[in-house]
Amino acid sequence: FRDPPVWQELKDTVLPELLARRAADGTPLRAWVAGCSTGEEAYSLAMVFGEVAESLPGGGDLSLQIFATDLNADAVAAARRGHYAAKIAAEVSAERLEKFFSPHEGGYLIDKHLRERVLFAQHDVILDPPFTRLDVLSCRNLMIYFNASLQRRLLPLFHYSLRPGGVLLLGGSETVGRQQALFAPLRPGSRLYWRSDNGAATAAVDF
Repeated sequence: FRDPPVWQELKDTVLPELLARRAADGTPLRAWVAGCSTGEEAYSLAMVFGEVAESLPGGGDLSLQIFATDLNADAVAAARRGHYAAKIAAEVSAERLEKFFSPHEGGYLIDKHLRERVLFAQHDVILDPPFTRLDVLSCRNLMIYFNASLQRRLLPLFHYSLRPGGVLLLGGSETVGRQQALFAPLRPGSRLYWRSDNGAATAAVDF
C-alpha cells in the first residue's frame, strides 16, 4: 500500500466503475501485475477489490482474476508463500492486518483465500506474450529500468493488453511519455491512465 493516494483512487473511482461494467455483462475483472516482485502489490489489489465488492449490492457475485508475474523465480516463490515481515504494519492498516493476515513466524501470512485469488508465474514482459482482455494492468517502477526503446515498445503492448476503457497503473517516476494517444490520465499528474480507444495503435504490436 505504498503511495496511499493511488490506492484510494483505485478504491473510490477506478474499481467501482470497472465493476459496474463487468456486472453488466457478467464477466470477471481481469488484472495483470507485471514485475510483481514478492507479491505485495498483487495482494494489495486483491484486498482493495474485496473491500469495494463488499460495499456494492450483490458484490459477493463479483470476482477478480489477478495474474502476477516476474522474471525472478525466487521472487515469484516468495510471492506465492505470502509471508511478510512485521514491519508491514507501518503501511497496512490494523483493520486489514486483522482481516487479511494471520501472525506467523514473527511476521504476517496472507490469508489462504486471498492467496488463491492471485496466479503467480515467471514471465518476461519483453519476450513472452502478454496477458490480454485486461481491466487493470499495473506496471509500477519497472519501466524505469528499461531504455527508451523498450519503453516505447511496451506502451503499445499494454494498450493491446487492456480492454477498451481499461486502466494502466504506473509508478511515481513513470509516465506514458509521448504515447498520450494511447492513454489518458484520470486527472492531471495521476499515474492512473484510462486506455484510449485507439485501435489503430495496436496494429504495431509485434510478438
